[in-house]
Amino acid sequence: MIDFKTVMQRIRVILLDQKEQKKILDREIASILKLDPQYFAVIKKRNKIPYEAIAYFCEEYHVNMNWLLLDQKPKYLTKI
Repeated sequence: MIDFKTVMQRIRVILLDQKEQKKILDREIASILKLDPQYFAVIKKRNKIPYEAIAYFCEEYHVNMNWLLLDQKPKYLTKI
C-alpha cells in the first residue's frame, strides 16, 4: 500500500539530490508541491497523497512517478 510518509521521503531524496541542503522540511516540500503548508499538515495527518501535485512535481523534476509511488525503477526519466 502506498504510504504518505514513504512518498514524501522519496520526494526528500530527490530534493536533497538537487539542492545543497542537509535537511528538507515539510514546509519546503509543501512549497515545492505548490500546496498550502496548513493543507499539507492536514493531508499528512490523514495519510492522503496529493496525486495531482505529485504529477506536476514529477514532470518538473523529471522523476519517474512509478518510482515515487511504487518504488519501481528507474528513479529519473531522461529528457527527450
